Amino acid sequence: MSTMERAQIEDILRSSKEKEASDVHLTAGSPPVFRINGMLTPFGTEKMKPIVIEGFVRSLITEEMFLQLKQDRDIDFSFGVTGVARYRVNCFYQRGALSMAFRTIPTEVPTLDQLSLPPVLKRFLTKPHGLILVTGPTGSGKSTTLAAMINEINQTMYKRIITLEDPIEYLHSHQKSLIDQREIGIDAPRFATGLRSALRQDPDVILLGEMRDLETISTAVTAAETGHLVFATVHTSTAASTVSRIIDVFPSEQQDQIRAQLANVLAGVVSQRLMPRTDGSGRVAALEIMVETPAVSNLIRTGKEYQIQSVLQTGKQYGMQTMQMALQDLVSRGLIPASAATPYISG
Repeated sequence: MSTMERAQIEDILRSSKEKEASDVHLTAGSPPVFRINGMLTPFGTEKMKPIVIEGFVRSLITEEMFLQLKQDRDIDFSFGVTGVARYRVNCFYQRGALSMAFRTIPTEVPTLDQLSLPPVLKRFLTKPHGLILVTGPTGSGKSTTLAAMINEINQTMYKRIITLEDPIEYLHSHQKSLIDQREIGIDAPRFATGLRSALRQDPDVILLGEMRDLETISTAVTAAETGHLVFATVHTSTAASTVSRIIDVFPSEQQDQIRAQLANVLAGVVSQRLMPRTDGSGRVAALEIMVETPAVSNLIRTGKEYQIQSVLQTGKQYGMQTMQMALQDLVSRGLIPASAATPYISG
């Protein structure tokens, strides 16, 4: 590991911290670029050279990891800078040269109250078992919401929690709960194998960083059926599309069965986007929320998930809301500008 190159990359990250950037991008032929309040901003004018970025990469990972990077053409890992923050990092090749993308992970796990998230999320946590999905595009704050939910359980309940993450982002300490965090590629080879192992480790709560494939989804649903509270993320934008995405992963001859299982175990779906605050102080999450009710379960079971949107519109007494409702509320409260919400509000 080069001490000089490690110091250089840490200087860039300290500058990004001072500017409250959520992401840092290092690409050959461009100066470093920070994402600040959702907007990309160049840092300086000096364009980075491929050899410099490769030096940065080598300063942060082992030789074994570098060989894996060369073979797979990208790699994920996390690391921390003392007194600054932790980072989730993806290194990848583009046009034959290395690039790096850093996502800032705050050193302290936020609470649900600090994030101003709706009270229904706390109600999800009291369920003895079931599947709770947090969805949204990359960079929408899914990991932060999940970390806050796990933190709430950790602070208030005596539970056995196992997380499977790629990579580990927020670091949780043992509080009322006993929590073990396993990193894919280091502590477990794959999500599916790690999840199967977790079922033999006496968990009450399981967090899956992402449900990526049929094997992982099938095992997660089974875990929820057998008395565990399972949290996971999916890259979808609405509750209805989340249900469809999960079902479509399975072969057609298995879809009736997974519909029946999902109708029984899906406790809730939280689909979110981060929107810029009116005062320019950062971003706030807009959440579409689906809560398990007999009506929702029936729509899933009978293949009518396209009607879920209508249930969300009329399910406010259960804590449900559409994304349009959430955005309109944020605009009416003056938290986000109307211009930011307009592209997502139909009609």
